[in-house]
Amino acid sequence: MPDTTTDQPTRRAGGAVVPVLAFAGIVVAVMQTLLVPVIKDLPQLLDTAPSNATWVLTSTLLSGAVATPIMGRLGDLYGKRRMLVLSLAVMVAGALVSAVTSQLLLMIVGRTLQGFAMGAIPLGIGLMRDMLPREKLGSAMALMSSSIGVGGGLALPAAALVAQHADWHALFYGAAGLGALAIVLTLLAVPESPMRAEGSFDLLGALGLSTGLVLLLLPITKGSDWGWSSGTTLGLFAGSLAVLLLWGVYELRIPAPLVDLRTTARPAVLFTNLASIMVGVAFYVVSLVLPQLLQLPTATGYGLGQSMVVAGLCVAPLGLTMMFTAPVYARLSARYGPKVTLITGLLVIAIGYGGGLGLMDAAWQTVVTSVVLGAGIGLAYSSLPALIVGAVPASETGAANGLNTLMRSIGTSVSSAVIGMVLANTANDVGGVEIPTMHGFRVSFLIATAAVAVGLLLALFLPKAARPAPQHTQLRASSEEEANLARAEEVLRGFRGRVLDADGAPVARAKVTLIDRRGRQAGATVSDEDGGYALAVPAQGAYVLAARAAGHGPSASSASHSGEERAVDLDLSLPGESVSA
Repeated sequence: MPDTTTDQPTRRAGGAVVPVLAFAGIVVAVMQTLLVPVIKDLPQLLDTAPSNATWVLTSTLLSGAVATPIMGRLGDLYGKRRMLVLSLAVMVAGALVSAVTSQLLLMIVGRTLQGFAMGAIPLGIGLMRDMLPREKLGSAMALMSSSIGVGGGLALPAAALVAQHADWHALFYGAAGLGALAIVLTLLAVPESPMRAEGSFDLLGALGLSTGLVLLLLPITKGSDWGWSSGTTLGLFAGSLAVLLLWGVYELRIPAPLVDLRTTARPAVLFTNLASIMVGVAFYVVSLVLPQLLQLPTATGYGLGQSMVVAGLCVAPLGLTMMFTAPVYARLSARYGPKVTLITGLLVIAIGYGGGLGLMDAAWQTVVTSVVLGAGIGLAYSSLPALIVGAVPASETGAANGLNTLMRSIGTSVSSAVIGMVLANTANDVGGVEIPTMHGFRVSFLIATAAVAVGLLLALFLPKAARPAPQHTQLRASSEEEANLARAEEVLRGFRGRVLDADGAPVARAKVTLIDRRGRQAGATVSDEDGGYALAVPAQGAYVLAARAAGHGPSASSASHSGEERAVDLDLSLPGESVSA
């Protein structure tokens, strides 16, 4: 049974923590769009067939999907900063491998290693939750969550500029340099979180999830090449379903799973993750459509005839707007809650795609579309980690946000496959070259709008969030002492008491664990210097309060909770005592 040394965040961090973690997230996101400007040239650059060259992109996607939930859980167990640095180091190694080769197999190996860095996003969010005061947490998590889009948007024009004026391998040298800088800044500015989940790493669960994800994402990304009705595609989908079902049964039966599926099934977590898939779909459509529209020659009658660099600059406001949306999100969320902010973001995205259907005739119009979509996607992305963090224990923050990031990745994968198929099926054959049509672009925008509508419906099913704390309460937690007071005030209903020894003396640093009727941990804390403890309860009912301390025997006391705060003292000299609260 996993537990943690404390169930409340330890908020202590310097002013550089947020920008450093956000920079790390942006660097990681760059890996996803680094090769977009040279996609069409990859077969020639790698001296291979087009179908083989696509593995350079697919491998990064697959490894990122596999690494995200695994690194989140490892961070919960062994330290989030440690795993963040490891993720970045693997990315740097992969970038250097890709920088020195034009051979397909080695390039795929390098790109696979680069994908492992995607785990840095949930790890950064977890570090922020563990260390930052509440008045800074909302905007910080918003910026970290949006870094996926910010990095992707800013990478397009930068990568296009490099690819147009230098050898394409310089892209990887630049990525390696950015990754190394992120590692140094993290080591210098980001302290390790004291939060730990006890237990061992679920290796079999990690292998099962990895296998199921690969079997799922392979046909999604390669289905258009293999044929959606081919035996290979259908067989992989069937295999994925079987493996993930068996994996789910296994995860429900072990005490320390890789992913706590019971927590994941909570409405707040479940509907957030499902909505995340839809947001991922909507985000990627604009990245696929607008650059192609901008670069198509004007001779087509609808192409805007812009260079690779100009096309990247026109789409860059998407990422910039997402970055500047973070403080706006913080204010909206503090007043109305992340659910309302998510719904607002989805409505803005719908407006962006709806208006974009008629804004495809000039380069400036694509900039307007990018700005509106960036604002909506920024609000939506910023809301997701806040919804997850508010619904899971502190010891599961990394794993839960890792799973949420995975859901977004699945959304972008589905988007890439579906939009690619739509553009291919609506393309015109001109001299043996497939040219996307305006009809295909507009159908793609309609698909994005439909995904947003589904996401909006899912968001409406999210449980109503608790009323945000008054602003004066948030501002009080500005020092360590006041933060401790604020955390104590959060325990409004639950068990309070003291841990005592045989002589009735208080026992400091005793571990107190709350166990529900199913034998699962419902909370944990450590007694203070006077032996005092306080634990919130998730629901009314019967519980067991277990206490242990060095030099004392363990104590387990039964207690019931009916909605009001109850006082229960734990006597370490009476291990079998039953206490009625």
